[in-house]
This record gives sequence, structure tokens and C-alpha cells, in this order.
Amino acid sequence: MGRFCISCLFPASWHFSLSPSACPRPLNTTYRQLTAVALLTILISLLYILLVLDRNRWGLFSQDNGNRYLTKLMDMEATDIKNPYLNYGVVIDCGSSGSRLFVYCWPRHNGNPHDLLDIKQMRGKNSLPVVMKIKPGISDLASTPEKASDYLAPLLNFAADHIPHSKHQETPLYILCTAGMRIVPENQQNAILEDLRTDIPLHYDFLFSDSHAEVISGKQEGVYAWIGINFVLGRFNHISAGEDSVVEVNVPGTETQAAVVRKRTTGVLDMGGVSTQIAYEVPKTVSFASSQQEEVAKNLLAEFNLGCDAHHTDHVYRVYVTTFLGFGGNAARKRYEEQIVYKTTLTNRLLGQKTGTSEDIPYLDPCLPVDIKDEIHQDGQTVYLRGLGDFDWCREVIFPLLNKTNETSTSISGIYQPPLDYRNSEFYGFSEFFYCTEDVLRMGGGYKVAKFTKAAKDYCATKWAVLKERFDRGLYSSHADLHRLKYQCFKSAWMYEVLHRGFSFPVNYTNLKTAQLVYDKEVQWTLGAILYRTRYLPLRDIQQDTFKGNHTHWRGFSFVYNHYLFFVCFLVVLLSILLYLLRLRRIHRRMLHNTSPAAALWMAEGGLPQISEVS
Repeated sequence: MGRFCISCLFPASWHFSLSPSACPRPLNTTYRQLTAVALLTILISLLYILLVLDRNRWGLFSQDNGNRYLTKLMDMEATDIKNPYLNYGVVIDCGSSGSRLFVYCWPRHNGNPHDLLDIKQMRGKNSLPVVMKIKPGISDLASTPEKASDYLAPLLNFAADHIPHSKHQETPLYILCTAGMRIVPENQQNAILEDLRTDIPLHYDFLFSDSHAEVISGKQEGVYAWIGINFVLGRFNHISAGEDSVVEVNVPGTETQAAVVRKRTTGVLDMGGVSTQIAYEVPKTVSFASSQQEEVAKNLLAEFNLGCDAHHTDHVYRVYVTTFLGFGGNAARKRYEEQIVYKTTLTNRLLGQKTGTSEDIPYLDPCLPVDIKDEIHQDGQTVYLRGLGDFDWCREVIFPLLNKTNETSTSISGIYQPPLDYRNSEFYGFSEFFYCTEDVLRMGGGYKVAKFTKAAKDYCATKWAVLKERFDRGLYSSHADLHRLKYQCFKSAWMYEVLHRGFSFPVNYTNLKTAQLVYDKEVQWTLGAILYRTRYLPLRDIQQDTFKGNHTHWRGFSFVYNHYLFFVCFLVVLLSILLYLLRLRRIHRRMLHNTSPAAALWMAEGGLPQISEVS
């Protein structure tokens, strides 16, 4: 019988023949060893598959100069500033009331041009985010623009102290001004920005160019906020088999091609004190009723590519974003009170009444809790109010403040709103949407209209003395104060009207979540800003890997581009071992059948039979 060996798979010491007289070890022993090798190969293969399929969660390893770092950053751990492969970025949000600095960090890009950078907030030794805020707003320097760089010096020094000095020159710095600077005359805006562009490079080594300091529009801010929340939620990752929350998208610029299927992104609703904002992806190509409507829509739709390669359309998005000034909770209340003053003044003059002129003859306000007393001071006159606490009546009297028209495809103030597939959508509501549902009503999170309206009605219809007593007993959120209690009824009705009659959300809509934090983190628009503005940086890592030729990183080679090839190799090796084991088993059984009982016993028990010499 011939010899069989698998010299390509095992060391020479493992070679054996199937001849009993020449076999260096018992067949059962060899069989058991091969079986162990097969099981070990299976185990390695399974671990490899799990690592590849779950690389977005656990991250990939990179290798350079003998060092390895787990490139997926842990959200809540202190940043390892000794990691030489960690990159940093700085964004300063120059708002109306103050300026806040955020430091972000990310590992080397994983080498796949379809993936985004893994950007996280940098965390100090105490594991808290590296954030600093100063007051007042930079717009207060409109008359003294030469002080702008000195004004930001504390923030820049703070960032310089936390980021390793060896990384300063490659750390991009962005100074982005918002609402407060938008109302400053353009010549004063330019003077402030020019001071920053001139002085900062003289004192700091950060990567800072003229385009890194600017006043961004409300549309840009809304897009950045939309990017930030969807990035944190993982909506920009590739879909996997069996993914439920998906949507068909006509990628901008490729409308003639078939729609692509990718993860459904989430929309954003944000109501502050002064303005309300909405942003959501428009997956389908939009048709317009008129050229005028099309022109308006172009100013409201933002089309952009988050990917590092302009030729790849994986991360091309079309987003509708609009900011409605004067439609925030406090601004709406102010307009409502102006309406009350106008009505009472006109009615009293025409009919000779004295409604609201004293506490004894108050104006009955359905948007205030029952029996509460309040006053409106405007243009030298005072209107006295007493709460009536009627939620439904309040909704009706504030509805005209939406300036809603009867035209189709419009929202607040007749502004164009593209079609929204409410059945296959999801929204997060921030700021007043959360405060209004949580601080007093204690039902933040999943929004259910029936539950919300019942709680709002009950609250409005409760006497002020009872509400005050509950407040004194600490039954409401620690964030609730007397101002919140007084205007909770109005803001509940206003939120309802904006959501359901302004933005036309169905009353049975169940995919709205009101939140303050996402995954226990405050999500700022600055995260979306740095993600968008650094989108081309992965090309640097990819090109470096390409130029290195034979020195290409093990990370990029094995896991990103060729892990399927390695997986096939594993399967080939495993299949070869299994086929050989089956063949060996058949030969083993044949030999047991054809040999003498003594030889069979030797082969079965793995021992050497005692054969006496015959003379």
C-alpha cells in the first residue's frame, strides 16, 4: 500500500505511511491529532469571521513600527494622548451668549474609502469631555474687533494644553460663528474674522487657514446638527443583511440610475426659545408645482457628500433644513401676548369694555393654568390675566400664529416642505420638545400623542395653587422652575400645533423620540461640522498605504481589501483537512477488516503486538 502525506500542511515529523511495519506512530493517535488541528482551524475561522463582521463595533488593528493600537475609540474612556496614531481637531462654537470649545480626536482611517472617520470627543484624565466655555458672545466685540483673538485666547490655550504639542501642526482649528454674529453688520463681521485670521497663526501652531474662520448660515448649522445625530446613531454605516430600517434613495446626481438601499436616517426637530428648526433626508427626487417653488426649494435643500472620494456615492445625501425665526417657545409666547394686548385694546375701545384693565376684570387666558394671575406690560400699558386652563381652546387661539396657508407642500409661514414618508421615518426632538414633555409631564422619550394630550389637558385644568404645592414637594424634574410651571400649558399647546399642524405630522405618529442626550452624550452640531470639514482626510491615509507598496499596513491589506481572500483560504485549508481525515478513516477501516486479529488489535488499541520469532 502506498504512502500518503500532507507535507504542505504539516511538519516533516508528522509524515507517516499506512504500512503497519513502517508507521512511526499509531493511526488512532495521528487521527486524533488531525482532528484537533481541524477543530482548531474551525475555531480560528469563526473568530476571524466574527472579527471581520463586527469590525465597525470593535475596530481594527493597525501596525506600524512594531506597535499596535485598537483604532476604535472608546466613548467614555480618557483619551490615550501617547498614541502616536491619534489625530485631533478643534471646533469653537461662537454663539450669541458665549463661545464654547470642543476638542475631537480620531484614529487613523481604516483604509476603506467607503467608511467615515471614527471621530469622538476628546476626554481628559478625569474621563470628562475636553470642553470650555467663555462669556459673552464674540458679537459683543463688534465695535472693538481688534480684541477678537485676545478674547479667544483662553480657549486656544486650553486646547493647546490638552493636545500633544507634537500634534499641533496637523490639528485643524475651526472657528464657526452662529446666530449672534449673523445680525452683526457685514463690515464688522469681516473685521472680527480678519483679526482672528491674522493673529492666531502668530501665536498658535494649529492647522488654521482663512477658510477655517467664518460666520455659518442657519442652513449650515442645521445640516451639521443632522450629520452629528445620525453619525452618533450609526446611520452612516453600511447596511447588513436583514436590516429593517432601510430606505430606497435616489442619490443626487444619479437620478437616472436605480435607487440604492441604505440605512434610514433620522430627522431632527429642535425648538429653542427664539426659533424652531426641522431637518430630514429627502430620499426621492422631488418634483415641483412651479418654477418659483423650485427656486425656493433650492435654498432649503442641501446636497453634500460626506465621503472622502467624490466619485463614491455611498455618502451623498439630500437634506431639507429650515429654521423658523420667531417660532421658538418664548418668542411664540411673546407674539401671543402682543396679540392679547392688541385684541383687548381694540375691543375695549370699540365696545367700551374694560377687559384686562384690572385684576377684578382680567383677561381670561386659556393658555395659563387655572386661577393663576399674570400681567403683560407693553407700550406703557398693563393687561391683567387670569388662567382659564383650557388646552383645546388654547390650541385654537394660537393656531393663527403659525401663519399656515392652504397651499400644498407647505409648513409654517407657507414655507415649502418636501414630501415626507411618515410611515418609514424617525425623528428626534431636542430642546423644548424634550423640556415640554419631560420637565413637568415626565414623559420624555417615545412620544405618544394621546398620552401627551391627556397629560397636557390635566395639567392645564389643575389650579395653580395645587401645581405650586406639587412643585414645593419636588414632584417635578429638578430642571423645572416657576417660569416653566407658569407657561407649561402654553408651550404644550404650541409644541402640539407646530408638530401636527405646522409640520403636518399625523396624530398617530409614533416614531418621535424627545431627548436631551443620545447614548448618554450631548450631541452638538460641532460634531457634524468637523466630520464634514475633515471628510477628505482619509484620502491621506489611503494614499499613504498605497504608496508604501510592499509595506502596506497589515490593517488595510488583510481586513479591508483582502479579508474575503483570507477567508476563502481558511475554507480551502479546512476542507482539505476534512477530506483527508475522511479518506484516512476509510483506509483505517479497510485495514482493520483485512488484517489479522492481532494486527487489528494493535491498530485499534494503539499498541505494539507481541510477535514471537518462528525458527
